[in-house]
Amino acid sequence: MELLKDQLFHKKNVQYLAQLINKTYAEFDEEQFSKKVLSKFPELELKERIFWIRENMEKQLPQKYEETLEILTESIKGAKVDFIFAAYSDYVEKNGCTKEHLAKSLDALGEFTKYFSAEFAIRFFINDFPEQTFAMMKKWSKSDDDDQRRFASEGLRPKLPWAKAINFDYKRGAKILDSLFYDKNRYVTRSVANHLNDISKFDADFVVEKLEQWRDSKKQNDKEMNYIINHSLRTSVKRGHAKTLEFLGYNPEPQIVVENLKIKNPKISIGDTLEFSFDIAAAKQENLVVDYKITYPTPHKRKSEKVFKIKKISLKKGEKIHISKRQIFKEMTTKRLYSGNYKLEIQINGGIVAETEFYLEVL
Repeated sequence: MELLKDQLFHKKNVQYLAQLINKTYAEFDEEQFSKKVLSKFPELELKERIFWIRENMEKQLPQKYEETLEILTESIKGAKVDFIFAAYSDYVEKNGCTKEHLAKSLDALGEFTKYFSAEFAIRFFINDFPEQTFAMMKKWSKSDDDDQRRFASEGLRPKLPWAKAINFDYKRGAKILDSLFYDKNRYVTRSVANHLNDISKFDADFVVEKLEQWRDSKKQNDKEMNYIINHSLRTSVKRGHAKTLEFLGYNPEPQIVVENLKIKNPKISIGDTLEFSFDIAAAKQENLVVDYKITYPTPHKRKSEKVFKIKKISLKKGEKIHISKRQIFKEMTTKRLYSGNYKLEIQINGGIVAETEFYLEVL
């Protein structure tokens, strides 16, 4: 299977980048650039490849920042969207995050984000020049360009994956979302929901209040508003946040009975599939969010657990349902598994209603 870094950075788009720059700046040696960049790719990870491309661009472009910025801005006009242009934003981040170049750098990021999101680079400007950068992001949030509107939300996400942490007040940053939640493009509203989901990890109450205001405003159509609500609250639901569950119409203390939790194969090895089942009976009509949680043994004292989705169901009074689930256990690059006893818990509407254990052997 082709690695992600090889899908996103490869000979074809490195040469494409070189051609674009050469058309604008004839002194740029396409062949030398491509050969040098590609020679080191096998030993570099994804983000390292971005830095390496930028370093080699700099070697052939003018030392004066404004001149190179003009070359890059001109070269990208009319280009196809490609991950390779992350190197352009990286150039601005490394060389243009200064008071002297601030205005031109922000303008450039606003253009580059149309070809590949500049969300990583903008965070350095948010930290160093918060007021000026926030003013520009408010402007982008009202742009006619979809990429710029999404950029305004994505760049201010409190917990943007792979990105530099920002020291910006998250409540102030979320004000930008007030003009984005009723956007007509899912590309933008997905970012809005991800932004709120980030906030929910440390201030779930704020997110519920914000969503309630938006829903009541009727600015967004019901279908898209429901998408934003559910996507924004996915972490809060898994954590069993009471205010979230009530907002979504789920009783934090449902009148149900969960029984017959059984694991078909309580001792498994890497590569095996865990199979378990249980029954739910309702004493009254209830809407239920059914999840399961696995607690992993670790060589340290810190707790390691993860909640997995099963389904959302509605049970009538006296109704009973049988649920079965399968999960394969395999080696992962993001999480190391250890031999030992694992705890399986059934979580319904945020509360643990049944639990048992199984043993995983890691050879």
